[in-house]
Amino acid sequence: MSKKKVVVLGGGVAGLSSAHELLERGFDVEVYELNPKIPGGKARSMPFRGSGKHGRYDLPGEHGFRFFPRFYEHVTHTMERIPYKDNEEGVFGNLVQADRAKMARYGMESITMITRFPRSLKDLRTLFEELFDSNSGLEKDDIEFFTQRLWVLITSCQERRLAEYEIISWWDFIEAEGRSKAYQNLLAIGLTRTLVAAKAKEASARTGGDILLQLIFDMVTPGVSSDRLLNGPTNDVWIYPWMSYLNDLGMDYHYESKISSINCANGEITSATIIQKDENGKEVTIEATGDYYICAMPVEVTAPLMNKDILAADPSLKGVVELAPNVSWMNGIQFYLKKDVKVTHGHVIYIDSEWALTSISQAQFWGEYNLNNYGDGSVNGVLSVDISDWFNKGDLIEKEASDCSEQEIADEVWHQLKKSLNVDGEVLLEDDNLHSWFLDPDIIAPNAPGLTENFNMEPLLINKKDTWKFRPDAVTKIPNFFLAADYVRTYTDLATMEGANEAARRATNGIIDASGSDEKKCKLWKLHEPNIFWPFRKHDQSRFEKGLPWDGKIIG
Repeated sequence: MSKKKVVVLGGGVAGLSSAHELLERGFDVEVYELNPKIPGGKARSMPFRGSGKHGRYDLPGEHGFRFFPRFYEHVTHTMERIPYKDNEEGVFGNLVQADRAKMARYGMESITMITRFPRSLKDLRTLFEELFDSNSGLEKDDIEFFTQRLWVLITSCQERRLAEYEIISWWDFIEAEGRSKAYQNLLAIGLTRTLVAAKAKEASARTGGDILLQLIFDMVTPGVSSDRLLNGPTNDVWIYPWMSYLNDLGMDYHYESKISSINCANGEITSATIIQKDENGKEVTIEATGDYYICAMPVEVTAPLMNKDILAADPSLKGVVELAPNVSWMNGIQFYLKKDVKVTHGHVIYIDSEWALTSISQAQFWGEYNLNNYGDGSVNGVLSVDISDWFNKGDLIEKEASDCSEQEIADEVWHQLKKSLNVDGEVLLEDDNLHSWFLDPDIIAPNAPGLTENFNMEPLLINKKDTWKFRPDAVTKIPNFFLAADYVRTYTDLATMEGANEAARRATNGIIDASGSDEKKCKLWKLHEPNIFWPFRKHDQSRFEKGLPWDGKIIG
């Protein structure tokens, strides 16, 4: 029997994950990616073109820093199966642990928290000092009330979470309106900033609550840290080794491929029309054909491709069109430093920053990666910053980030960082120490031809309240059409690498079923919740089925 061929549209984490699972199971795979020469989609790193001097490499830039929480199971399982030098753990062995997180504030001392189970007296002291430190501004009643709301989440059954907490915002669930400013900034707004570009008043309480519980369970469970990062630029230590492995398995990967249409006839996909560039830069149109098709592109790119023939074959895919506006911007800027500044051994959340900044001091995690071999040889530190609110006015430059020039964006972000970190006489960031900066090229400046304002090539899906109903399954009603992207219904339920990888596994499992293959299906993991809370959730499920409200008890 000849091999079945799968056409994968999109070469980011979802597309590569799909290719990985399918190739290992004996399928032929073609992947079509829009970006020129750099794989990985939103997870990619890329060179800061022109920064390399005197034979050195270009400095490393990226779409945004990578973050691998401990509860990630799907993408890390894939990483374990990607060979890397002589590392028995494969690319997974390139993950290193961070043990601190910091909440930085304007004009006030930062709040530092540990991100793993305490291993020393110093860890214990840090944990308890920060929990009860009045410097946080939180009142005793704030902490007690927030803890009670977390208890509601922990002891609620999944059915109640979907029916009741999905349709309200995180802000409303924790009843932030009317509570102290510290409660709103730290527990409502600050925590949701860790969940990609989510906004407290828009994000689903179910999604935000479920992921927050995962992070909390990670932190209080002995073992590895809840916060892990790569030990070098993403493509160097993950994506390129992955590409090499998949190419060895026979993957056919095409760059600069724009999907023009997905063609459907008689209830099945017949081809994908793709615009490519030949060796002379001239556009050519091809028809990609296969036995099965996986759409692994972002929701805002996929939605216009859901034509009348596809929607007639599977009307539920109209939900993709409904979801498409639910995206926001989360893009990175890297500040290259002459002298490394280790702000903390992990992530920093800038609570008061107008543009919702988070950052990582990367050099401390990059081990043997020598920055002196890059740029002009004088860079020793990289402060990688994510900007999550592009539609709020800045502090120095009173314009929204989306309306600023690249230089204005860099100036404003640097200002907000300094205002948050240079506090009480301590100066962490100095202008003289700033070597240069690199803004994610997905941000197209307003002076580009035909643009009057900034344009974002790759926005990010936001899990807004009451949008689960629009989310499609990986297996559609079209027998040879499957979806693998972070907007697909998954256990992860968040626009992340983990969600994209899980969706790819679900699509692969669908193809295994459709093809009649006897290959083993991909493993899927539910979000972990400690068994100690099972009696509470079981009791709540019984009450929910009877139409009764939550009461937080074990027995009726």
